[in-house]
Amino acid sequence: MVLQEHNEKHAAEKIVALLQQGKSVALVSDAGTPAISDPGAIVVSRVRRAGFRVVPVPGANAAVSALSVSGNEVSHFLYYGFLPSKPSARRRELKNLKSLPFLLIFYEAPHRILESIADMQAVFGGERGVTIARELTKLFENIYSGSLSTALEWLKQDQNHQKGEFVVVVSGTGRQTASSDDANRLLTALLHELPLKQAVKLASQISGKSRKTLYAAALQIKGNP
Repeated sequence: MVLQEHNEKHAAEKIVALLQQGKSVALVSDAGTPAISDPGAIVVSRVRRAGFRVVPVPGANAAVSALSVSGNEVSHFLYYGFLPSKPSARRRELKNLKSLPFLLIFYEAPHRILESIADMQAVFGGERGVTIARELTKLFENIYSGSLSTALEWLKQDQNHQKGEFVVVVSGTGRQTASSDDANRLLTALLHELPLKQAVKLASQISGKSRKTLYAAALQIKGNP
């Protein structure tokens, strides 16, 4: 049977019934790995609840494959999968991810790749490193590594660069940004010991907050207009 998002619950019951008859069932994806940004998780959960064993068989995984050729020396990464299709929701999610120090891994469809990269550049900044892996392990595999500031140019250079399925690997901040309350407490403590500009500079280095934001906060703490 063909397992799809809209029929997965119904298909899960059929699969359980087959297992109860003593048959073996294999869940195979035509691209990627089942249950990883693909249907399959509901089936696995239902089968296990019914008391049957689920055995994983290692296979192709686009996220890990892209990570392995990105050249990033990292111990931690965040696999996000597909960003929201609506622009406002997509930008909101990117803002939530902006301060994370982890490498970020996204999947993207060809008809949204340009706008997604444009939003990443606008939210993350053009200096972030990025690897765009297109059609991995297939005939027209193509891998670009550079920065978000030049990624759009590469995509627009050739219409073929915009075709196929994409994995986008974006570098993290390299550090965790402190909350505003934590940054302000740090800034207050530093202002008791250091001149304003020096306190702002050091607070920015420690907290990850911008100097402009901390300078304005410092003026308020000092009671200046």
